[in-house]
Amino acid sequence: MTSMNKSNLKKFKKMLQDRLSELLNEVDQTTKDISGTERETFADPTDQAVVELDRTRYLRFKDRERKLIRKIEKALSRIEEGTYGECEACGSDIELARLEARPMTELCIDCATEAEGEKKKSKLYGTEAGPSPAANLL
Repeated sequence: MTSMNKSNLKKFKKMLQDRLSELLNEVDQTTKDISGTERETFADPTDQAVVELDRTRYLRFKDRERKLIRKIEKALSRIEEGTYGECEACGSDIELARLEARPMTELCIDCATEAEGEKKKSKLYGTEAGPSPAANLL
């Protein structure tokens, strides 16, 4: 069980809720923007290609935001469950400074470092087998 006090939990919950609200508003605006630009047609195929490339990059960026939304929602669930601030890999408390820097984090710094190292090794050697369960939480 985490040793986080109620004041800190309340602070992190507000931070997470504010960030979630901000991201959801951006998603709404993105949907409106994309539906507006889909009607555009260009006589020059190069112009059309540039617009499509920009749209693809934009959507890739928004996909990252979608993943962040899921992480924030998961962090809010952990607050409600009473497990917020605990490392999901080893169960130890996550340092307050780490949570302040990234309130949706699921791993303590040691487990995150280990998981990142294993992820880099698997990319370097082209193997996907054998990463720790913590590697899936990054």
